[in-house]
Amino acid sequence: MTYQELSEVRKSLRVDWYRCPTPPGKLRELSRRSDAQAWFQAGGHLALFAITGVSVFYFWAGASWLLMLIALFFHGTVTSFFTGTAPHELGHGTVFKTKWLNKLFLYVFSLIGWWDPFDYASSHTYHHRYTLHPEGDRENLLPLEPSLASSFMLQLFTVNLLTQRGRTFGKGGLISTVLITTLGAVGLVPADERAPINEWYRALHRDQPDQHRRSIAWSRLLLLCHGSMLVIGIASGYWVLPLIFSLSVFIGNWLSYFVGLTQHCGLRNHSRDFRKNTRSVKLNPLFSFLYWRMNWHIEHHMYAGVPCYNLGKLYREIQDDMPAPRTLLSAWREMRMVWNRQKREPDYEYDTPLPATAQPEPVAEADAVRAASDLERSIGELAPAGLKEG
Repeated sequence: MTYQELSEVRKSLRVDWYRCPTPPGKLRELSRRSDAQAWFQAGGHLALFAITGVSVFYFWAGASWLLMLIALFFHGTVTSFFTGTAPHELGHGTVFKTKWLNKLFLYVFSLIGWWDPFDYASSHTYHHRYTLHPEGDRENLLPLEPSLASSFMLQLFTVNLLTQRGRTFGKGGLISTVLITTLGAVGLVPADERAPINEWYRALHRDQPDQHRRSIAWSRLLLLCHGSMLVIGIASGYWVLPLIFSLSVFIGNWLSYFVGLTQHCGLRNHSRDFRKNTRSVKLNPLFSFLYWRMNWHIEHHMYAGVPCYNLGKLYREIQDDMPAPRTLLSAWREMRMVWNRQKREPDYEYDTPLPATAQPEPVAEADAVRAASDLERSIGELAPAGLKEG
């Protein structure tokens, strides 16, 4: 499929999003950032990384190989959220009130998680402005397959060697991550034109060359740091260190996959109602913590300037105008039902039902929507300089 240049999309495409109304002053209150809550979220996640990492080292040092593998599985499960999830929220700049702390933690999580915060800032800005309008948002291209294939599940519960199926943005498994990072360090994109991510990377690089230059420098830093860790591990005999710091993000990817794919899979393209193109799910406190509360995903898209730790409160303020959040199991049942139907009817999209108390899906542009405040349109500090509006 041939797409317009993104510079032309910005001129021609304007989506007037419907946002659930909030009580006067409540949105501003919920948008306040807290260093204390940010330390609990970001510092707590790093603390879990340290605890599970020390456990792996302890059992390795004692030659307790079975216990080491069990600890490594839990360590990988914790670390898998370092790629995409933690840098996602920190990239919005809405976690810490103190800006330099937000940047510091963004780079720490991105470094351990092999994540590129610079290309992602460009991609994710388009994702929020044009959610599931493919001409401007190719971060998630529908239809997405909610795969449960046995070979794929084996990788997710052990070592993810190959690119994860489904979502467009992201380097995926170990092999593709090393390949994309290595090519990125010299300013190249993989030549395979069948992969949507390659077209999306090239479009972003043409549109935001300054971000591309930063991405090149970051890819070099990733290779230097993780390459150094590998050399240190081999030279010292502590071969467990690269497992703990460089490879753990590819181990035990099961949970990040199961919660992450629920965001948009099976839902509607070209809607201007986040209730129709995005899905929120209920999670237990631990899973929600690891996922940085992104299970409240409709709420995040609707008011992306609200810090992750306030999204549950936001839902409670607007719940009468919202579909009830799915359970993780019901979300997967829904996605699988949609996927099976899409194999017979390629144009089928699930139409999320709204409760009787909700405002109906908007069918025409309204001045009231266009007049939404800057705060309501905020996506935090995500947009790079080349994509700042106004």
